[in-house]
Amino acid sequence: MADGKQIVGGGPKKVLYTLATIGRMGVGKAAKALTAKNACKACAYGMGGQRGGMTNELNEFPSVCNKSVQAQSTDIQPAIPLPIFEHEIADLAELTGKEMEHLGRLGTPLFKARGAQRFTPVDWEFALSHAAQKLAGTDPQRSFFYSSGRSSNEAGFLFQLLARAYGTNNVNNCSYYCHQATSEGLATTIGKATSSVELEDLTGADLILVIGANPSSNHPRFIHMLKNCRERGGQVIVINPAKEPGLVKFAVPKSPSSMLTGGSEIASDYCQPRIGSDIALMKGIAKAVLELGLADTGFIAAHSSGFAEFQADLDALDWGAITAACGISRDEITHLARQYGRAKHAVFAWGMGMTHHIHGVANVEAIANLAMLRGMVGKRFAGLLPLRGHSNVQGIGTIGVKPVLAKDVLEKMEAAFGVSFPAEKGMDTMACLKAAEAGLIDSAVIMGGNLWGATPDTGFASRAMEAIGFKLFLTTTLNMGHVHGLGDGEVLVLPVTARDEEWEPTTQESMFNYVRLSDGGISRLDNVRPESWILGEIGARVLPTSPIAFKAFSAHAKVRDAIAAIVPGMEELADIDVAKREFHIKSRVMHTPEFGTPDGKAHFVVTPIPASGTGQLSLATIRSEGQFNTIIYEERDSYRGNAGRDAVFLNAADMAGFGVSEGQVVTIASEVGRMQAVAREFDLPRGSAMAYYPEANVLVGTAVDPRSKTPAFKSVPVWLEPAGAVQA
Repeated sequence: MADGKQIVGGGPKKVLYTLATIGRMGVGKAAKALTAKNACKACAYGMGGQRGGMTNELNEFPSVCNKSVQAQSTDIQPAIPLPIFEHEIADLAELTGKEMEHLGRLGTPLFKARGAQRFTPVDWEFALSHAAQKLAGTDPQRSFFYSSGRSSNEAGFLFQLLARAYGTNNVNNCSYYCHQATSEGLATTIGKATSSVELEDLTGADLILVIGANPSSNHPRFIHMLKNCRERGGQVIVINPAKEPGLVKFAVPKSPSSMLTGGSEIASDYCQPRIGSDIALMKGIAKAVLELGLADTGFIAAHSSGFAEFQADLDALDWGAITAACGISRDEITHLARQYGRAKHAVFAWGMGMTHHIHGVANVEAIANLAMLRGMVGKRFAGLLPLRGHSNVQGIGTIGVKPVLAKDVLEKMEAAFGVSFPAEKGMDTMACLKAAEAGLIDSAVIMGGNLWGATPDTGFASRAMEAIGFKLFLTTTLNMGHVHGLGDGEVLVLPVTARDEEWEPTTQESMFNYVRLSDGGISRLDNVRPESWILGEIGARVLPTSPIAFKAFSAHAKVRDAIAAIVPGMEELADIDVAKREFHIKSRVMHTPEFGTPDGKAHFVVTPIPASGTGQLSLATIRSEGQFNTIIYEERDSYRGNAGRDAVFLNAADMAGFGVSEGQVVTIASEVGRMQAVAREFDLPRGSAMAYYPEANVLVGTAVDPRSKTPAFKSVPVWLEPAGAVQA
């Protein structure tokens, strides 16, 4: 930052912020919500469940962060006052994301008639009957079903079951915009699509690599593990184009010594490659590991395949090409290889800085290659850890909210319910929206999330969503996606219970493959309904002659029985509400070198270095400290010099070269759009830039990784056009 003051992550200010948030919620209400036996509603790191709120699977207490408190604060709000809906939707669309979030909870079903300018509160009978009528009148092949990662396993399973029984495989979830590249890249290398480690493995690692992620803002409780690794003599290598203050030093609130000393050192090494050049860096580290004789030849010989081709590719790769691509010197790369070579137990953790590229799957394969090179997969305290976002985004995928199901799962589901599901291949998220823009989608069912706000190229997102004649939303609060992209068609927005308000217990899966049971049971609003109840009612009305008794089947215990019988590894789900025994999904955590590939071995994959971008700058969209996914809790970022949502972060030398000063208003342009922004100096490599998501989505194109179908939110070719004014 331009003022030169060191910013430390966490610390007293974050403690005071959390206490102030609890104060606004009401101490009694906050305590009830935070201590109840429900899984945390924020990130997929996971805590809560049957061990009690603020306790994780290692029985660590308090395992809580400001993200947890922020998520609870929105759920505890009173209902949006009905006079708000006397305003036109255009008025609501002028609100910011933060203002939308703080309107209150949605407490009544809303209906927008065709051509109407306002929402009208309606009763549940009208809402359910009208939704059923519109879906029954739609060709299922001209519909899609989309879910966020907030919903429960029970609601998610029922959601995809309803879609397929209705007649479409256009079933997808938010992972196509985040970690689908991880699932694809791990499948080709280790034969599994999720983390190979459990939370306990972090306690014995002597090296944790944090690649393309900023857990100080997005997964704050992970920082505790990084601090502990350093304190027991281990290393933390951060690989990130941006020098994020919270990854340099963090005052961990649950550690008195960390707080009293002004913060703990987090990164032992901090490497800053150019945006989008990670494959070159990973190949450079692998090449240096081989040159230094640090590879685990025993593991490679006994437990891997494809190594000869992998080594030949590295041997043919010139060091000059590596350093030119990533901007990191050979000496620094060799130093990182030596540090890796010292480790006995290394965990590789990464975020969307790896997956949000046209070559995102190859990025993940390059990380897996590096882990396999030293036998760091298939043993305790070592492995691969994707840092996933929403609290049940992994579970939603596990139980089938995706366009293509495994053949054995599909066959079991058809046999269990006595139905045949459509044979056509379903479309991914972007493909559904492209079809909508082309006029090929008539209805959409959207459970949670903010699909409009999460989609790249905001103009495209609006055109696609507006072209859908009937949209049905299920949500706890209104967000920008409920007032933008509506078009002239009909819209229903149905209010749902929060996780701790569910009428029956629900389950969620963490990024560590750990399934928790949430009791629910808290009563706040009298006119909200569980997602599963809504889906059961709609299913019964749309498909009255179906062999699936949707109303009866919406009972959660019945859903869990079905999941346990159909989905491999989920057998223990059947009696979780009776035994109260939470569990790790079978065959996912890898503590022995047995892999999920057809030959049982880990597979090295050759990953070509991608061509460099064509823009003046390569821009990555980022989240702020006061943000969770598209939800904005605070307008200014305390970890980046209190920058506003309109900031663009630039390298100091680039700013000087462009003749741009700190605080100057500039225009950022790309091939798809442009936006005004305030220039802010940040520690970035030359040629790299950052701006906040989702505001900067206006710059992001709709091209996707051909393998994962994930857009390139973090490698956008852009250029600057000075606009003159300076802001303080």
